Amino acid sequence: MDFSQTLMHSLGIEITRVEKGLVTAMMPVDHRTRQPFGLLHGGASVALAETVASIGAYELSNKETEAVVGLEINANHLRSKREGMVTATAEVLHHGRKTMVWEVKIEDEEDKLICISRCTIAVIQK
Repeated sequence: MDFSQTLMHSLGIEITRVEKGLVTAMMPVDHRTRQPFGLLHGGASVALAETVASIGAYELSNKETEAVVGLEINANHLRSKREGMVTATAEVLHHGRKTMVWEVKIEDEEDKLICISRCTIAVIQK
């Protein structure tokens, strides 16, 4: 897939691992992802979380007959971050016919939990 014209490209998100039920990605904490006070923007963390959950759901879907779309997401921002990289790890918790639920942990380089998110993905017919 070409991500060059997407939010992923704008935020510097790089997918690093895709397996059935598991996706990881990295995102820099820099001028693109910080809020005006110099901290990682919560919206950037949520965008990262929904990205890995959506890619994971896509990999579990029937690509010929189904599409996946975000239905609901929540996030708890547990620790601030000013610079460096964060890594998101998404794991499927529920894989149903019409919905999937993914847990996403976003951690820093020292494996400190920055954000935890749960994303519900709708599985729709094309």
